Amino acid sequence: MFLKNFWYASELSSAVTSQPKRIMLLEQEFVLYRDTRGQVVALSNLCVHRGGVLSDGWVEGDCIRCPYHGWKYRADGACVEIPANQPGVPIPKKARVDAYPVQEKYGWVWLFLGDLPEAERPPLPPLPEFGTPGWRAIHGEFKWNAHYTRVVENSIDIAHAPFVHATAFGNREEPQIEEYKVHLEEWSGSASINLKATPPKGLWKCIRRQDLPKVKTTLTFYMPNVTRLEVDLGQSKMIAFNAHNPIDDHTTLTQWIMLRNFITCPWADGDARRRHLRIFRQDQRVVEAQRPQQLPYDLTAELHVPADALSIAYRKLCRKCLDRGWGIDTHTIRADDSGVREIVIPSPARRQIPELAEAWANKEVPRCKGVYN
Repeated sequence: MFLKNFWYASELSSAVTSQPKRIMLLEQEFVLYRDTRGQVVALSNLCVHRGGVLSDGWVEGDCIRCPYHGWKYRADGACVEIPANQPGVPIPKKARVDAYPVQEKYGWVWLFLGDLPEAERPPLPPLPEFGTPGWRAIHGEFKWNAHYTRVVENSIDIAHAPFVHATAFGNREEPQIEEYKVHLEEWSGSASINLKATPPKGLWKCIRRQDLPKVKTTLTFYMPNVTRLEVDLGQSKMIAFNAHNPIDDHTTLTQWIMLRNFITCPWADGDARRRHLRIFRQDQRVVEAQRPQQLPYDLTAELHVPADALSIAYRKLCRKCLDRGWGIDTHTIRADDSGVREIVIPSPARRQIPELAEAWANKEVPRCKGVYN
């Protein structure tokens, strides 16, 4: 089950140019490109005429042209040219593709996938350290053959560290997790835990204060798929900021940022990258083997202990979103449409056009039963 009406970190800003770029999120295709002002445009990748793939077309000024019949779309998704039409033939108002709000922040392109008006949208997750003097940031990505909810929950689970990460920082001799409180906000949750960890090795062995018997670790999640890990080593801090993007039911692509305020020289980036990827690889085997593949809706379907408090908070917020009707059930899509999944998530632009809004309400616009109604 995927969730709409949130911001998704879709791609690195540096990867989006004036050439159309296809991306996959939530089992659906989008096309990104930059207009003449350098602003990122995000549209559904399917031409409404005959399902042509817009990312195989080309950009003309601020518009994109479909490679199949040449239909030309503005950045707001409206079709402005149908080459096959005779002069004077009007373009149908329904000739448009969904256009999605975009923000660029932390070196990423964020898409708002849903149709909430601007005032009602959840905010972007905060990362105040990014771009701040004294902090060094590196980016990367990591692919999982797992459902994104399992990847998210693994990122905010501290009790697995002594076992899965025993060769990195976990301490099997003292695996107990102290009682902790979860701080909840509308779309996020966080907790700080003092963890008995083994001293850093290699290049980082000198950054931890020797008088710290435990390491303060703060774990945070932002709905629906962003996590933050902050490790306080005294005067030195490390932050892992991860956007666990759902590609499909079985694939998650984590876009990650690692920040550190120690050894900030570029020559240390390679060592930091290797450490970060090592942790992901240690997690990968256990996460990909979990069953069921996605978190169950029923909180009683799996057992919980006090150390799971932050995970329980995440599961409850997932349920809250589903109960609001924000879920996209790809299993229902497959069953009702004989396996055809070429649908689009409605965007705010659709709601702003009275004729389309009325058609949507009256089910005159093609959509999948059980997804948005």
